[in-house]
Amino acid sequence: MLSKKNQSETSEIQAPSLWNTNPLMIWLKRNMAAMIALVFLCIILSITTDTFLVKNNLLSVLRQVCVNGFIAFGITCVLICGGIDLSVGSVVAAAGVIAVRCGNAGLPVILCFLIPLLFGAVIGLFNGYVISHTTLPPFIVTLSMQIIVRGVSYILTGGQPAQSNNETFNNMGVGSFLGIPIPVVFVIVAFVILYFIMNRTSFGRHVYATGGNKEAAKYAGVDTKWIQVRVFVISGVMAALAGVVLAARLYSGQPSVGEGFERDAIAASVLGGTSFNGGIGTMGGTVIGVLIIGVLNNGMNLLKISSYWQFVVKGCVILGAVYVDYLKKRGSLKK
Repeated sequence: MLSKKNQSETSEIQAPSLWNTNPLMIWLKRNMAAMIALVFLCIILSITTDTFLVKNNLLSVLRQVCVNGFIAFGITCVLICGGIDLSVGSVVAAAGVIAVRCGNAGLPVILCFLIPLLFGAVIGLFNGYVISHTTLPPFIVTLSMQIIVRGVSYILTGGQPAQSNNETFNNMGVGSFLGIPIPVVFVIVAFVILYFIMNRTSFGRHVYATGGNKEAAKYAGVDTKWIQVRVFVISGVMAALAGVVLAARLYSGQPSVGEGFERDAIAASVLGGTSFNGGIGTMGGTVIGVLIIGVLNNGMNLLKISSYWQFVVKGCVILGAVYVDYLKKRGSLKK
C-alpha cells in the first residue's frame, strides 16, 4: 500500500500538468518574459507620450515592423539550423531596386514580386551551398555576400534612388485590405506558411535536428547539407519580400536602404527565444521579438531620443538577449 504522499507524487508523475504538455501553454511559458517586456514597454510609452496609443501611430508601427518581420522570420529559420545570415540587409536593397525597375517597365505587379523573390532565392541558394559544402563559416560567407549584393544595388541604380511610377505596385506598400495594411496581411500569410513548415512538416523537424546536433542528425539519415541550403533560400526570399514591400512603401528602390537591418532581425529573433546555438526557436516567439523592437524604435522616436543613443540602446538590447540565451544554455547543461 502506498501512502497518501507517495500516491500524490505518483499521480503527479503519471499525469503531468497542462502547463507542461499543452503546446500553447509551453509556448506561453517559454515566451512569458518577452511578453511581459512588451506589455511593460507599451505601458511606459503610453504614460510618457501622448501619441503612442493614437490609431495612426499604431498603424504606422504595424507597417514599420512588417519589414523586420519578414527578415526575422528568415533569420529565425537560419539560427534554428545553427547558422547566421548577414546578407539580408543588402538583399532588401537589391530586391527593392529590381522590383521598382520591373514596375517602371510595365510588368504586372505579380512579376514585380516574383522576380525579386527569385533573386533572393538565388542569393540564399549560393550562401547555403557554399556553407554546407565547405568549412567556411556562415559569418564570413554571408558577410562577403552582403558586400557583393550591396555593390549590385549601386551598379543597378548608379548610386541614385530609382523612383517608382507604378501606382498599383506602390499601393502594395501603403494600401489596406479590409482596414488592415496590406504589408501586415503579407506578414500574416508568411507567418502562417512558415509556422506550418517548421511545425508540421518533416523538413521543419529536420531543421531543428540539424541545429540541435548536426552529427546526430546525419546518423539519423537527415540530409543536413540540403537542409542548410533550403533555410538560406528561405532567408533570401524573406529578405527579398521585405525589400519589395519597403520599396512600395517608399515609392522608390534605394541602394543604401537596409544597412543594419540584419541587426534588428537577429535581435528580434533572439528576443523571441531563438538560440544562437541552434535547435531552439519559434515563429510565434519571433513575432513578439519583432513587436518589441518595433515598439522600442517607435518609442525612442516619440521621445526624441538622439539616433546616436538609439544605437547604444539597441546594442544593449541585443547583448541582453544574447546573455539571456547564454544563461538558458548554461542552465540546461547543468540539468
